[in-house]
Amino acid sequence: MKFTWYIAGKYFRGTKRESRFLSFIKIMAIAGVAIGAGGLLIALSIVHGFKSTINEKIVGFAPHVTVHSYTGDPLFRADTLQTFINQIPGVDKAQPVATGQVMIQAARDVSGTLIKGVPETGDVTNLHTYLISGEYDLTVQDSGLPGIIIGSSLARTIGADIGDRVTAYTIDGMPSPFNTPEIRQYTLTGIYQTGIARFDDNFALANIQSVRTLFGLGRNHANSIEINVANTNQIEETYSLIRDETQFPFVVESIYQRYRNIFAWVDLQEETIPLVIGVMIIVAAFNLIGTVLMMVLERIKDIGILKTIGAKSKEIRHIFLLEGLLVAFSGLVIGIGISLLFYWLQVTYEIIPLSEENYYMSTAPVEPHLLDFFIVGAVTIFLCALASWLPARIAAKTDPVKVLSFGK
Repeated sequence: MKFTWYIAGKYFRGTKRESRFLSFIKIMAIAGVAIGAGGLLIALSIVHGFKSTINEKIVGFAPHVTVHSYTGDPLFRADTLQTFINQIPGVDKAQPVATGQVMIQAARDVSGTLIKGVPETGDVTNLHTYLISGEYDLTVQDSGLPGIIIGSSLARTIGADIGDRVTAYTIDGMPSPFNTPEIRQYTLTGIYQTGIARFDDNFALANIQSVRTLFGLGRNHANSIEINVANTNQIEETYSLIRDETQFPFVVESIYQRYRNIFAWVDLQEETIPLVIGVMIIVAAFNLIGTVLMMVLERIKDIGILKTIGAKSKEIRHIFLLEGLLVAFSGLVIGIGISLLFYWLQVTYEIIPLSEENYYMSTAPVEPHLLDFFIVGAVTIFLCALASWLPARIAAKTDPVKVLSFGK
């Protein structure tokens, strides 16, 4: 074993005559690095989990790309536009959609919502994966009424349950004997819950023919075309192709444009939280200056003896630099262990619950990335090496004659 490694390892493990104070500050230095590294890794895994969960919910619930009229008027040949869009590379499926604001009523109460009419054969979104009650069925039920699916918050507001009859009616201006609302009744077949209030409160799903009838639209009319992209990693590329292929008066929007506020909020968390928590590592690393300096002062006579028997200044500097790195490495390993333990506890026992109304999920998600461990480890070791270099340099410049005569 190399001489400097042997001495550094021996100093790190401690000696019988080492003071309790020196052992204490060494333990505190290791704990500081461990808490800083572990805290940063935990914060990064939670932020990644937030981003993935929210992205998954929005991309699963909402269409990837939407095409509608610039004026907001219905698309009169939606079937032709749908056929054309389906031929664009990257498009998995396109469907016509009829939408509009309605009042929806059940036995207990009435509330406003947006009703969306889609083909009975299935929606382009993954709404069926968020059903918490009932089934995804928009066909005509045994009651003779078509099926409808609503969000959990809306269901609680109007007091509706699976199998209940709900009534949707439109209001255009002030109701009067000459301006009666269009009315359509449905049977509630499914209740979904995404955890995102703007979805669970404000959307009802029915078959497109019933919604067209409700709003007086023709057989091939639609308010928009919703598009699902084959590869979710290429949403922006496919959006650009569709935008280039469809001309005015059509307007094309990607999911990232329609829900930019939510995506911007997630990106802000991902950018700022690591910077704030990262300060912990910087503080812990520079605490090593004091720790290694105390080690130098405590072993001042050892330095004199080592130099007397022929140790070079470079070797003395390496000894204390290596000891500082051993402290940093020990703290880093413990910090990684803490983050992995937290990951297991959170996944297994969900020890950190969240308010679903505010955070769009009921428990804090965790998603550790292997790259984060490499980056945090490299930054930690680099900062700790930088912090250990100054006291190690002081140790290397120690005069052995003055050291051995110190205290006489």
